[in-house]
Amino acid sequence: MNWQAIRAIYIFEMARFFRTLMQSFLSPVLSTSLYFVVFGAAIGSRIDQIEGVSYGAFIVPGLIMLTTMTQATANASFGIYFPKFIGTIYELLSAPISFLEIVIGYVGAAATKAFFIGMIILGTAFFFVDLPIKYPFLMLGFLILTCISFALFGFIIGIWAGNFEQLQIIPLLVITPLVFLGGSFYSVTMLPPFWQFVTMLNPVFYLVSGFRWAFFGTADVPIGLSLMAIALFTLACLVFIGWIFRTGWRIKP
Repeated sequence: MNWQAIRAIYIFEMARFFRTLMQSFLSPVLSTSLYFVVFGAAIGSRIDQIEGVSYGAFIVPGLIMLTTMTQATANASFGIYFPKFIGTIYELLSAPISFLEIVIGYVGAAATKAFFIGMIILGTAFFFVDLPIKYPFLMLGFLILTCISFALFGFIIGIWAGNFEQLQIIPLLVITPLVFLGGSFYSVTMLPPFWQFVTMLNPVFYLVSGFRWAFFGTADVPIGLSLMAIALFTLACLVFIGWIFRTGWRIKP
């Protein structure tokens, strides 16, 4: 394993994040505050508790999942798309490093950025609500795994995208709606039977449910299903990325 190459890619990608550190801090803090004002105050005043948890605390795992999934996907997709766009990806492909080392560098940086932003949102939430974390280490582990899996997914999107518009389609028009419809701001038990069935077809629902279990010890589905869902998604992304580098799909003329 060429750790020096991984370190070089990782540091290069993280440098862009630190150049806009103030924006990286302010954006999640402001968006989280707005969510608490709109959902926590306006809707929370009408909903006392959900499954024994105050509504303000209930929406925190969903907020973190919403931001980390979109940020991990967006950062990883842009990170690999830009070298492809300007042609420097051929330097990477001709360098004496394996595809695994390239993926670790780009995906590791994107996952780190998303995890960092997720922790900022978590810290901001403590200023608004009394937030218990029943299984803190499991919560961190689940968050890290989610960041890595969606960074892998974003890497695939960056390879697939042919222009900057396509780069934004999946995070904005697929991931964000799926998170909103995946029980981020409500419990599936509040829905009619038909919509409960529809929600359970949403793969993001299992991730949000599993992450919420780490906070409160309760979830809409067993934690085993959530862990299986994130593990299968991560494995599928890894297999597809391996196929991309074996065939040169979208990265070789």
